[in-house]
Amino acid sequence: MATITLLGGTGFVGTALTTRLAARGERVRVLTRDPANGRHLAVLPGVELVRANVHDPAVLSRELAGTDVAINLVGILNETGFSGAGFQHAHAELTRKLVAAAADRGVGKLLQMSALGADENGPSHYQRSKGRAERHVREAPADLDWTLLRPSVIFGSGDSLLNRFAGLLRLSGGVLPLARAGARFQPVWVGDVVRAFEVALDSGATSRQSYDLGGPDVVTLRRLVEYTGEVIGVRARVIPLPDAISRIQAFVMDFVPGRPFSTDNYRSLSVDNVCREDGCARLGIQPASLGAIVPGYLGGDSSAARHSRFRRAARRT
Repeated sequence: MATITLLGGTGFVGTALTTRLAARGERVRVLTRDPANGRHLAVLPGVELVRANVHDPAVLSRELAGTDVAINLVGILNETGFSGAGFQHAHAELTRKLVAAAADRGVGKLLQMSALGADENGPSHYQRSKGRAERHVREAPADLDWTLLRPSVIFGSGDSLLNRFAGLLRLSGGVLPLARAGARFQPVWVGDVVRAFEVALDSGATSRQSYDLGGPDVVTLRRLVEYTGEVIGVRARVIPLPDAISRIQAFVMDFVPGRPFSTDNYRSLSVDNVCREDGCARLGIQPASLGAIVPGYLGGDSSAARHSRFRRAARRT
């Protein structure tokens, strides 16, 4: 039984991973600013919620004492300001501090969730900060083992992607103006992402390796919206926006509470989110398709028929 310290454990992926680790009998310490956010995890055997400011190097070092494996899932899709400082703080700076603290405390292994498209020279603050975080991991001292996992967009029950599209389609009667409608993704099921972490945790073969994680379906953003409509029983009428209008839409959304879309998101969409190599295959994972999972949590009848329609349409995109 390993002692695992987990950062970002109360979110969507963190909840799924913590649940799986607890089922394996691991001892999991979830560091969080507010343990109330992890109440749903507190009932799991072997899980401890620890109030901690993970951005404080002294606190991070203290909480990593006795840790066998550190896992970093911390990530944001938007920042409070516009300079990129928020992304830098949440992604690159935290990772730099985590690597230093883990090395200082003799932690054996670091598993880092990065993102497909992470690139220090990428067009968005998000991509550049994720790329810098990867560099900090790769430059870790030799006695700290590490694995980088780089998923495309992640779907599953409770996701913020297809559930958001479903809500927007219901509110709008199916009409949705869409920026970068032709952007391509390779969505990966959260269960397969969790499985990738398990393999990296158990296997020495993943030492100092990075893995692109994507599902079997490569689809456009437009097709994702249309498929969501099919599953929930709402006919989606997507209106692809020209780039000039897309930039205006993103600028306006920058000032909407919660920022459902932003200029930085728009810039990220200029790069296709598709795997360059089959990381799932390298890890021995046969990933689930959208059609095999999504109808089970978004609802709708005749899921087999929808799956068939989706696969046919996906091949055309």
